[in-house]
Amino acid sequence: MINAISHSLLWVFDQDEALDFYVGKLGFEIHTDAQLEHMRFLTVNPPGQPDREVMLMLPKPPAVDESHVETVRDTVAKGHGGGSLIVTTDDCQGDYEKLVAKGVEFTEEPTERFYGIDCAMRDPFGNPVRMTQPSPNPSPPA
Repeated sequence: MINAISHSLLWVFDQDEALDFYVGKLGFEIHTDAQLEHMRFLTVNPPGQPDREVMLMLPKPPAVDESHVETVRDTVAKGHGGGSLIVTTDDCQGDYEKLVAKGVEFTEEPTERFYGIDCAMRDPFGNPVRMTQPSPNPSPPA
């Protein structure tokens, strides 16, 4: 039976720019950066969690049929590419302020919710990323 998810995929338009965002700004680590015959296989992971890889994939052949590349790019740029991340933090407000100072685009400021404090940002390509500081005792809304 299935017992884990090892990789998630985000469409990006420039893998070096993606590294600057995910590693340089969010603090992820490079897991794999390998040039294969037809593509660059690039994955990152949260610090100290090598079993949680995020593939930073270009929407081009062989991953995407040539006739669909522009459709995928347009959809991702609008924030509807199907990829997204939810990351956790111990200090949502503090990390929000640090990331704003680094130029990260936020679409929602830190907000108290029943499950903790969270906010929303977009990567440079349009992929949504939520940052959550989980509550130690979440209580579902009535």
